[in-house]
Amino acid sequence: MTTLPTPREALAPETASRHVVVAPGMCSGGSLVFGRIGDWTWEVVSESCRINVHAARTAEGDPAYLSFYYFHVRGGDVVHPHGLTFGDELRVDSRAFQFGSQSVITLHRLAPAGLELPEGPLDPAEVYEHPHPHCLYAENFNRWIARTTAGSNRGLAQVAPADFTYQDLAPLPNAYSPRSLVGRARATGSFLPADPPGFYEAGLPQTFAYTLDVVRDLNGAGLMYFASYFAVFDTMLLRLWRALGRTDEQFLRRKVTDQKIGYFGNADPGTVFSVTVRRWRSIHAQNVEVADMALRDAATGQLIAVTSIEIDTASSGCA
Repeated sequence: MTTLPTPREALAPETASRHVVVAPGMCSGGSLVFGRIGDWTWEVVSESCRINVHAARTAEGDPAYLSFYYFHVRGGDVVHPHGLTFGDELRVDSRAFQFGSQSVITLHRLAPAGLELPEGPLDPAEVYEHPHPHCLYAENFNRWIARTTAGSNRGLAQVAPADFTYQDLAPLPNAYSPRSLVGRARATGSFLPADPPGFYEAGLPQTFAYTLDVVRDLNGAGLMYFASYFAVFDTMLLRLWRALGRTDEQFLRRKVTDQKIGYFGNADPGTVFSVTVRRWRSIHAQNVEVADMALRDAATGQLIAVTSIEIDTASSGCA
């Protein structure tokens, strides 16, 4: 990928704008685009908070990690997660917001290059209330964590580096805070209410097993990589689609219009997960369905992550 950042001196401290040419490392039917958006989040926080996120340390000198607690992506009719291909040109605008002393919210807008957009920094009102229909928007809620036991990914503590200077960031308006939404998902194991209005449950819930893959699922710090959660959930979705008689080609043509992931735990090598999948279909638009999944440690029952994936199946030709 070619990334051409706008010079820092031309920007507000918490704003970044870049021209991106999509290369193979950013586009696929899987999690590549989410990994790239996450990298932009770390870059924006590093720049905006004047801290080297990649080498952050606690007051005791232990590594501190800007972990993903909530990742929300909303696809547009032109730019959507699995609709990118080699050579597509994008304008990416990103902005970090103050969200307490141990966390930060970063918003991203991925727009087709040349699209007429509002001047000035990315406005939360655009992201949450009146998004441009052609654009993809991403919301990242990150919290600082550190290990409590060397070599273990369990029992991670929330600890911010002493040099995390968030005070100069604009605060995210309370009306847009995802804390309640994510808190309910953590408590109930789902982003959806018990009976989602306008939807009916299509079939019975299914449960699949998945063993953590040390080749794909761990990052360089030995933690389960945030983007691999997307891949695990997509693997479960593919299993469900195959059970429904849908083809791999239909899966690759799926259009994700909205996806939320809540990250509530991490895992060590050898962990086996139990993933429960429920499928909901719109009463009013049969081409719209939602996959609702909860990922748990099969040995302990601990909730590790939940996701809600809204899909427009019209482009894939699914019945």
